[in-house]
Amino acid sequence: MAADRGFSTGSTLLARLFAPGFQRLLDRIDTGLAFGAIDVALPDGTQRHLGGRGPGPIAEVRLASWRPLIRLVASGSVGWYRGWAEREWDSPDPVALFDLFMRNRRTLGDAGRAHGHGRWLNRLLHAFRRNSREGARRNIAFHYDLGNDFYAVWLDPTMTYSSAVFAAPTDTLEAAQRHKIALLLDRLALAPGSRLLEIGSGWGALAAAAARDHDAAVTGITLSSEQLAFAERRIEAEGLSGRVRFALCDYRDVSGTFDAVVSVEMVEAVGERYWPDYMAAIARTLRPGGRAAIQFISIDDAIFEGYAANTDFIQTYIFPGGMLISESRFRAAAEAAGLRWEDRKGYGLHYAETLKRWRQSFDAAAREGRLPRGFDDAFVRLWRYYLMYCEGGFRGGGIDVAQVTLVKPG
Repeated sequence: MAADRGFSTGSTLLARLFAPGFQRLLDRIDTGLAFGAIDVALPDGTQRHLGGRGPGPIAEVRLASWRPLIRLVASGSVGWYRGWAEREWDSPDPVALFDLFMRNRRTLGDAGRAHGHGRWLNRLLHAFRRNSREGARRNIAFHYDLGNDFYAVWLDPTMTYSSAVFAAPTDTLEAAQRHKIALLLDRLALAPGSRLLEIGSGWGALAAAAARDHDAAVTGITLSSEQLAFAERRIEAEGLSGRVRFALCDYRDVSGTFDAVVSVEMVEAVGERYWPDYMAAIARTLRPGGRAAIQFISIDDAIFEGYAANTDFIQTYIFPGGMLISESRFRAAAEAAGLRWEDRKGYGLHYAETLKRWRQSFDAAAREGRLPRGFDDAFVRLWRYYLMYCEGGFRGGGIDVAQVTLVKPG
């Protein structure tokens, strides 16, 4: 135990022997930081200033031991999170750190990705979570069936768990979510009585708006039993039962023909292997001349292959089976299915602001003891990290959220 503690603090011969390797890793990060900087307090009591050659945020990191660097090399973002969970490193603002790593994604290369056996172990575990019909239901339940009471204490009153679009910086989150929904529905040119399919219907806010504001006949599908129960109660309470129905159904099993399709940040739960199936379902269910409005999260094509070849923190701990979109590949799948790609608009910084507000609400709920029973301190710390990690990714520009219209030729 004494040797272990000494290795952590950097005071033993073993730590001194490994120190050159740690310094080389820090040198590599230093070289790769073209924008912004990191001030690092090292376990041996010394300080290092990394980067500082171009404009960008300045992050602060305190290493309580050398272990987080070992974890970073072995397991990438998964290992870096483990170091956070074990309180081996800390920062007054982790968002700035995640922003920096994403902002410098091209110059840092694979400095933040898993190597060797850790990489292959992560990939093997992720492979068992692929989104077959059975796997997709398990993966969705893992995240969304944490319970409606859990999400209700930190989402806005619409219960919308996707990026808002702010018409003005002073808008409330609820107003921005309603604006986002309106933008999506406006893409569909709905007429009274239009048949609308929503793939991934969440807690029912968009379906309710489509029925209430456009007099559409809505069919919503989900794989979350918790969301289904909430959405059905919502529609009944709003007096819309005659115009909206929900079902537990996989997108691959949808039947019927619709005038329009909408899907909001659901494709991230599909996986690259199944993108053609997703697009085929949209093309099959749309009438000729019909339109689909899709909101999706993408990762910079320049780093997609490295991302896809690894398994990151979110895939491991938050969204099993999840995968961000390569927009070029996703668009190619749409066009291969016979759909025209039109009017793409990005809202990346809107998502960063959405995540910031979610985190503020989540922190307040945790601080005030309003989270449902059963969510311990480790879970709260995990989810706070997740919200900061995502916010930093959007602020750094390597991750974007966008809306696009897909048209089936008449």
